[in-house]
Order: sequence, then structure tokens, then C-alpha cells
Amino acid sequence: MFGLLLCACSGFRASSFNGDQALQYAQYLMSIGNRIPGSDESIQTTLFLTEQLTQFDWEVEFQDFSHKGVLLRNVIAKKTDSNPKIIIGTHFDTRQISDQEDDPVLRSLPVPGANDGTSGTVVLLELARSLQYADINIWLVFFDGEDQGNLDDWEWSVGAQYFADHLQIHPEKVVIIDMIGDRNLNIYKEKNSDPVLTEEIWSVAKNIGMVQVFINEEKYTMADDHLPFVKKGIPSCLVIDFNYPYWHTQSDTIDKISKESLNATGQVLLEWLNSQY
Repeated sequence: MFGLLLCACSGFRASSFNGDQALQYAQYLMSIGNRIPGSDESIQTTLFLTEQLTQFDWEVEFQDFSHKGVLLRNVIAKKTDSNPKIIIGTHFDTRQISDQEDDPVLRSLPVPGANDGTSGTVVLLELARSLQYADINIWLVFFDGEDQGNLDDWEWSVGAQYFADHLQIHPEKVVIIDMIGDRNLNIYKEKNSDPVLTEEIWSVAKNIGMVQVFINEEKYTMADDHLPFVKKGIPSCLVIDFNYPYWHTQSDTIDKISKESLNATGQVLLEWLNSQY
């Protein structure tokens, strides 16, 4: 059974975030295979996301585009027809080589991507279920092509950059989540993120007892899917645990993530959204 949160003061209505369900989504996505841009597995993933999102009463749009001869697809889920106050995004692609491996044979293999590509995707998907009955103007966006930077002259965050370049509206806030499934989850404030928005999220984490996960210190300066929005002057925040020893290796497998970590990030985002409405 899923619990129900009610906030009469704002009209915010959401089901409790469920880490077990998020982990089940992760197991299924991992069974699809490597989600390299342009691959059959990537398309299959977008169809699965669409199937789930529409079941949760979200309107889904594809943003198809080409980059260096490869077809990519962002998946955009909308709660209402009005312009979004908030956009929450993540990337679903996985890196085509494991370039952090020492062994050249292993280095040529695609990254499984349980944490880097899957964890953020399943948190957004479970967030979509939690917000099924919420009447709020937000978008959830699943970006393609984030993780192929420095390969075949590709840049990082190709999908997010394309999305931002073609954005016709100006949301108040953008939150990007990435690599938030690590069993030993330690999320530090990121230096390129908007400090006011970051403080909002970390304050919520403190209020619900997540101070050991959302650590009140700056640590990393990251190039990720938030940067295209930062450059447009939109207050944006990256939620990431970059202290992950299996990054871009063959060991980024399902056993390295946990339902507790997925649940921690999901709960904080849900409570933060509640505070916004």
C-alpha cells in the first residue's frame, strides 16, 4: 500500500515516495540493456517511460533530434497544459565505453549504468507516480545524450542543451538529479548550482532528517545537465553524489545502488515540491 500525503494549506496532494518501487523500475531498466543514444535499447527505454508516465496521468511528448548523425530523444512529461513553474530532470542514457577501467579490454565495453543513468531515471519515474493526483504545473524531463562527452567529438549534456536551446518558456527553477543511488549516499552542494535554490532543498533535507545524506558543504564543480539552464539565467541546482568509485566502469551494476538511497532523494524532492506549492 502506498501512503498519501495531504497539505490542505496549498492543495498539494501526493502519494508517499516508495523506494522499493523505484528499485523495481531500476531492475527492469537494467534488463533492457545499455541505453546508448540511437540504439534500440534507448528507444525501448523511452517507450517504457511513456507507458508508465501515461498510466500516471502525465501528458508525454518526445523531443526527437539529431546530433552528429545520431538520432536522440528527450522525453517530456507534463502535469498540466500551463507553463511549468518547476522542471525536474535527469538523463537516462548510459556511456558507451567504460573509460575509467584500467584494463583496455574492459575499457571498450559499455557502462552498465545502474547509478549513472538509471538511478535518476527511476527516482523521476517514481516521483511521477507519487504526483499522479497532484494539480501542479511541473515538467519531468528525461534527457538523452548526457554521458557521451569526449567520445567521437561529442559534448556532455547534448540532450539538455538541445532542450534548453529550444525552450519557449522560462521556468522559475530547474533541478537536475544524477547518480543518487549509491548505497553509501553522500550528496554535497555543487558549486555551479544556484545557492538560493540549493539552500531550499538542503533545508528540506535537514527538516526531514536527511542531514547525513544531504551534506551542508560544497564539494564539486560539475558539468552536468543543469549547466545549459544556468547559462540561460534560470535558477538551477544539481543533486549528485559524485564520490562513486564505480563511475564509468563495468562495476556500475544494480548491486551498487539501494532502495534506501533512491528513497532518500525521492522523499526530499517530494517534500521540497510540497514547500513550493
